[in-house]
Amino acid sequence: MTDSRVRFRHLRTFIEAARHSSIGSAAQILGVTQPAVTKTIRELETILGKKLFEKDGRGVRITRYGEVFLRHAGASVAAIQQGIDSLDRAHVGPPLRIGALPTVSARIMPRAMVRFLAEGTESPVKIVTGENQVLLEQLRTGTLDLVIGRLAAPEQMIGLSFEYLYSEQVHFVVRAGHPLLAEPRFDFGRIREYPILMPSVGSVIRPFVDRYLLAHGMAELPHTIETVSDAFGRVFVEETDAVWVISDGVIARDVAAGRLVPLPVDTSETRGAVGLTTREKVQGNASLDILCRIVREISRDLEN
Repeated sequence: MTDSRVRFRHLRTFIEAARHSSIGSAAQILGVTQPAVTKTIRELETILGKKLFEKDGRGVRITRYGEVFLRHAGASVAAIQQGIDSLDRAHVGPPLRIGALPTVSARIMPRAMVRFLAEGTESPVKIVTGENQVLLEQLRTGTLDLVIGRLAAPEQMIGLSFEYLYSEQVHFVVRAGHPLLAEPRFDFGRIREYPILMPSVGSVIRPFVDRYLLAHGMAELPHTIETVSDAFGRVFVEETDAVWVISDGVIARDVAAGRLVPLPVDTSETRGAVGLTTREKVQGNASLDILCRIVREISRDLEN
């Protein structure tokens, strides 16, 4: 059974005296007087009932009992220090759980995270991407703290609050050098001849796309693949003649680099609001407020 009279100061003093074979050196390292070191060691020897040191000229020499005790005392002090270090590492801000639609994941979040980390909040961040409907449900149940993306349909916004940031539209994009780009007079109806990557039925932009295609006499497309994976879409379109129906935020960098090219059709009617969605009447925290401020700043830069 552990003797409750043994204190951390006993162990520290004993270890330093043993390390330096000197009461004076131990006193200097610990910032106390030599009599205080001597008194503490005598207290420990009384508690243990064993002699830990004996005089050796002007210094001290550890006894065989002291050597046995030193192995365990050193491990104990090391364990306590590891515990203290663990608490220091655990002193972080509240975790942030962010849902981001693919358009925001690609366009906003990388820059937002660079600025957020520079703020030094020490809050761990989890970023989840997926269909808007799924993310909003996770927000509603408290699994997420914030969703950044397009404004959802009214029936999906019950109990939620939306803050407008900017607007964006959907594009039909193909790889550079696609056969459709070589036509002297572009015929939108010819996209039927190629595989079409469509947003899935549960995605927030799908109703915009369906209305657009219906208005242009293409309610049915023969070769469609539904996906919300921007990683799959990017590779598939770059390596095939597929047409990708996607928000411009997802492919803005690819278009700027010339890897992908929007087809020359006016899709302004697919424009919709992008913003911050939170739960109504829920208190935020400083880290979340900082992240929201950063996202607002980046969004203003995009609009200008």
